[in-house]
Amino acid sequence: MTLVHADARQLERCIAAGGVAVFPADTVYGLACDPENAAAVERLYELKGRPADKPAAVLFFALDRALAALPELGQRTQAALRALLPGGLTVLLNNPRARFALACGPQPATLGLRVPALAPAIAALHSVRGPLLQSSANRSGEPDARTLAELDPALRDGADLILDGGPLPGTPSTVLDLRDYENAGGWSVLRGGAVASATLAAALGS
Repeated sequence: MTLVHADARQLERCIAAGGVAVFPADTVYGLACDPENAAAVERLYELKGRPADKPAAVLFFALDRALAALPELGQRTQAALRALLPGGLTVLLNNPRARFALACGPQPATLGLRVPALAPAIAALHSVRGPLLQSSANRSGEPDARTLAELDPALRDGADLILDGGPLPGTPSTVLDLRDYENAGGWSVLRGGAVASATLAAALGS
């Protein structure tokens, strides 16, 4: 299944209307909603059965849009993001202005950022301006969905929009902590995933 421009516009309309969408990324299928709409965020969490105090991530389909939304990021951190993204990473960043607080849970000073590297079949999503609050499209604690056939029926029935991008790689994003990178050059992997530690070390230093 190849997504087209009309699918991207449909996703934008769904998010703008306060809906919850299932969409394909570079790793697994995700759930998305407006990160500034409290009712939409609450509904996404209810669909997943996700604890309200567990953070989500904010996703942009283009790195330049992400950097424009976070102008306070330091030059060293920005350079690291440009070296690593787009890609199968969720990057934890310092968030001194508490941006996208609904995605941050009890730690508004930390923001999780996703900028996926989209395969040609789903590249039409690059035009979605975002941002989106994003979490994997599975019930909390259950396996990630590589295909729509693996989607939990409750999520399928509860979502306002489902975009079919065909089978996905199936390995979730690596969670990379860059909160100490700007000042100390420190970084750590909090969850292994789609991007290997050796790739990170080559870009960031050991």
